[in-house]
Amino acid sequence: MMFLLILLGVLLNAAAQLLLKAGMNQIGHFDFSFANVWPIALKVMANPPIITGLVAYVVSVVVWLLVLSRVQVSYAYPMLSIGYIVNAVLAYYLFGESLSAMRISGIFVIIAGVYLVSRT
Repeated sequence: MMFLLILLGVLLNAAAQLLLKAGMNQIGHFDFSFANVWPIALKVMANPPIITGLVAYVVSVVVWLLVLSRVQVSYAYPMLSIGYIVNAVLAYYLFGESLSAMRISGIFVIIAGVYLVSRT
């Protein structure tokens, strides 16, 4: 049961990252300068995927606090690595990001690490 709570927190965090990326894709590239701080800030504050992503982050923090109140941080924290896997795979499908052989190899290393940590 605790693993499911950890997984929920990780998936909410991953969803937040993907939503923030989707929102920034809508806004597009911008040069960070004093002159465009407010125009960009207003676009960010009015962007539904960004707002939803920030809400997902807040909920993930609440879930994570529940997790940390129940399990050792040395067990829970490595499980956050599952988010790397989820984000890499979904970014490939949703945003057309690269998923090279090196990244896939890294994903398998992460899977092995999460498995080993979960067995202890």
